[in-house]
Amino acid sequence: MFGANLRQLARIYPSISELSRQLGINRTQFNRYLSGESFPRPDVLARICDFFGVDARVLLEPVEKIESGEDPLNSGFLRSFLGQDVSFVSEDAFPSGFYRFSRRSFMDQSRYLAGLVWVFRNKKTTYVRGYEARAAMEAQGLPMSRAAREFRGILFRQEDGIAAMISRQNARTASFNFLTRVSSFEGNFWVGYVARTVRESPDGERVARMVYEHLGTSVASAKAAAKAGGYCSIDALLPFHKRLLQPDVPFR
Repeated sequence: MFGANLRQLARIYPSISELSRQLGINRTQFNRYLSGESFPRPDVLARICDFFGVDARVLLEPVEKIESGEDPLNSGFLRSFLGQDVSFVSEDAFPSGFYRFSRRSFMDQSRYLAGLVWVFRNKKTTYVRGYEARAAMEAQGLPMSRAAREFRGILFRQEDGIAAMISRQNARTASFNFLTRVSSFEGNFWVGYVARTVRESPDGERVARMVYEHLGTSVASAKAAAKAGGYCSIDALLPFHKRLLQPDVPFR
């Protein structure tokens, strides 16, 4: 049962090698877990459960049963307001895979931030996952460990686009994103805005225009985009990103 559950949980990740690295588990040993040939020690099991957001029942019960609690987004109380299956976003509307994003920096209005996220499906729900740029964390005096930089979120439909609620671990920071598809040769660009859930400050911005570019599922393309991520000038951004961000047009 554990091997079957682990295979189901791992299927949403594009690379088993990368997943085992994130878990801090030797790839060969991780393969033994996947095949059901071996079971993890209690400390390793706790690490796996924490990573996937499940509990130790994963050893004995189907993961579908563990995750069968009511989805509040589709509860009777909210269904007629948010829409039925609001967290279901079709592949046509927003494909799974890697996305390169860019926006103006909240901390320094003269600079821009480029990054990478992974969008994937689990049953009817669409999720997003990524990591804050090291430079952005350092500028705020925040820890730069992988766990501290990671953010996760859920996507849901809106009448005219896609929205997302995204947060870092333990809700240290959060943001609301809204995107609509724009006309392009491959139809792989979305533009919108991101709003931070922080207190108002006379020195900082809380809303910025944002661009998403779908890169597909190629790990090589994702690595190249991730390597080029971080703070940069507007002129260092890709031309179409710069055009969509409209740096000289006030955001409204």
